[in-house]
Amino acid sequence: MEKKNLDWANLDFSYRKTDKSYVSNYADGAWDEGQLTGEGTITISECAGVLQYSQSCFEGLKAYTTEDGHIVAFRPDMNAARMENSAKRLEIPVFPKERFVDAVTQTIRANAAYVPPYGSGATLYLRPFMFGSGPVIGVAPAKEYQFRILATPVGPYFKGGVRSLTLCVSDFDRAAPNGTGNIKAGLNYAMSLHAIVTAHKNGYDENMYLDAATHTTVEETGGANFVFVTRDNKVVTPKSSSILPSITRISLLHIAKEYLGLEVEEREIALGEVKDFVECGLCGTAAVISPVGKIVDHGKEIVMSGTAQGMGPVTKKLYDTLTGIQMGRIEAPKGWIHIIE
Repeated sequence: MEKKNLDWANLDFSYRKTDKSYVSNYADGAWDEGQLTGEGTITISECAGVLQYSQSCFEGLKAYTTEDGHIVAFRPDMNAARMENSAKRLEIPVFPKERFVDAVTQTIRANAAYVPPYGSGATLYLRPFMFGSGPVIGVAPAKEYQFRILATPVGPYFKGGVRSLTLCVSDFDRAAPNGTGNIKAGLNYAMSLHAIVTAHKNGYDENMYLDAATHTTVEETGGANFVFVTRDNKVVTPKSSSILPSITRISLLHIAKEYLGLEVEEREIALGEVKDFVECGLCGTAAVISPVGKIVDHGKEIVMSGTAQGMGPVTKKLYDTLTGIQMGRIEAPKGWIHIIE
């Protein structure tokens, strides 16, 4: 299929409507068969559950053109499983995993002309989401829902190339210990908006959130998990029941152990020991890994020496290996690459 005439190398990370989206509706206790649609607007009741009580969840994944010309998606089954967990927690009917992966496949195929060419640095970003579409005025789950997938071509999350980020330790809480921090609920991101706008006004790129109970251990940022590297090259990530299980982080830990032969550890990380790490990165679908150069704790600066001027040696190897797998340059573990065409 002939590609769209876009300036692929200069795309930013923003929404551009493509030819088709996927939509399926839930009513009377069942999901319909679903279909592709060219309609990019949604009409719902003013009393819809998503509008009244924020009953919604979403996912994010990408489609790529590999070195040998295939169009692929990265681990969509993991997104399906995570959305299932989100739906259950929010009392939304589960969209079956097999149908989720099939819907992703259909959406990418229908928008193949928008999948950027290999080597452009751009990707096709997929946003599956579900929300309560039926009216509900009393505090209760809606009775009708909609599942959709939109696709949009995007450039790098951070324009201008990889640079080291400066974070601040936030006074705001991202998620309670028994709350919704471990699912991808829209309400989590709404709650983080004031905190990130405040951080930006104060000259910081992102927030470092601490645990809500004691404010002593590291959790995550508003949209990414942390990866730290010790002086002896051990890869360490925070462990908490209120951290979103990032598919990128899970994949990076596997790569660190199985591809790079590094020791990995997932455990509670006290804020006081962050100064002892040499590298720090934020990981997620959008940027894969973004190096953190400095963390400011209420005026006290913690400089990450290994990532102060960009990616450190370990984070660079992790990034290169994961993107190499995604782009087909490195053999992937079984099941990681879903071939579309």
